[in-house]
Amino acid sequence: MLSGTRYFLADVGHWLSRSRWRLAGALAALLVLAAAGAGGYLLAGDGGEPAPSSAPAPEVIVSEAPEPEAAEDVGFPAFATANTTRVAGADAATIAAGVALAVYPSTGGVSGPDAVTLVDAADWPGGIAAASLVADPVGAPILVTDGDELPELTASALEALAPAGSPATDGERAFAIAPAAAPEDLEPLAIEGANPAEVAAEIEELRATLAGAPEHIVLASSDEPQYAMPAAGWAARSGDPILFAQRESLPQATRQALRRNSDVPVYVLGPPAVISDEVVDEVGEIVASVERVGGEDPVENAIEFARYADGSFGWDINDPGHGIVIANGDRPLDAGVAAPLSAAGTWGPLLVTDDAAALPAPLSAYLLDLKPGYEDDPTRAIYNHAWLIGDAEALSVDLQAEVDELAALVPVTSGRGGGDISPEETELEPDDDED
Repeated sequence: MLSGTRYFLADVGHWLSRSRWRLAGALAALLVLAAAGAGGYLLAGDGGEPAPSSAPAPEVIVSEAPEPEAAEDVGFPAFATANTTRVAGADAATIAAGVALAVYPSTGGVSGPDAVTLVDAADWPGGIAAASLVADPVGAPILVTDGDELPELTASALEALAPAGSPATDGERAFAIAPAAAPEDLEPLAIEGANPAEVAAEIEELRATLAGAPEHIVLASSDEPQYAMPAAGWAARSGDPILFAQRESLPQATRQALRRNSDVPVYVLGPPAVISDEVVDEVGEIVASVERVGGEDPVENAIEFARYADGSFGWDINDPGHGIVIANGDRPLDAGVAAPLSAAGTWGPLLVTDDAAALPAPLSAYLLDLKPGYEDDPTRAIYNHAWLIGDAEALSVDLQAEVDELAALVPVTSGRGGGDISPEETELEPDDDED
């Protein structure tokens, strides 16, 4: 599952208060606190054993690691920098467990979520559509299964989260999107469908049963996952359901779901090359209002969605002081499992990169637009914070350093006008007619 990987997620609340680690050499323990959440990371070396405890927590895996020989060996900046936190993991199951435990620490007398949603590792559309169940009042984080198997880390996270059901979940402790596996004693509510559109329509109907009619609907592509990914963060933030369309056709299940919600405005995510104008016209014949939002490539599509606002719909992230989540477009399920980070902590949109090694130019420019500054006292300023989803194969350490610099607070002085904030200290000149 994670053999050969040196870094593993652990539940901060439990291990900070109850565990001690004995490490070979000078490294005793490394705890990197998540700047915008309750989760964190532990790096342990060969020979360490956690102290026994009766409190629920995920299993902490100790992997052999040599004594650090250089400063970078202690973990920075691969886990966290001043303005970023990485949820490391080579696969979606690992990331899902880490995100769920970061958002729901479930220790120290703090209760876990009322329910969880289980999705198969091969089912990226199900994971993205399930993001609407993350939003209040359901509040069900997503965990990942692997065919008929329940990964050890998923099982351990389930034990720690201990979902107990509530009126908000109609007493359900888990929702399982077929063919996701689940422990028999969990007795999950099965969500089934022959294709992504049917599954998404079932999730929309379940969400409506639990939380009432939606305020908006997002229509995303089931053909192009990179364009659908940003919908997950918004669904978790708002509870707006996600339905699926194909490039040149509107599936029957989607059409029926739209008819059930004919007075609900629909927002189509992606350009005409992803969901055609003909499909949008067909949607417009069913519902009262339909609008398209998005860009021509996956990176710009996510940025445009993050910038967009129409009444109560949309992030409207066009100024500093926000959280953001960054994922690799080649790993679409990461968007679904990371969705709880958009509904807690620093509440931010999901942005997509098509380059694991360095930030694409449009994404770099967007983050520069959001760069925060202060005039007199940095402790009174507003801040940006970025979550990076995946290991260094998904998002490199160099990319993380770029994000950190672009998110960093910088000193500025202001005149009568405004001005751009750059990574260097910037003085804004007053207007020529200023006294």
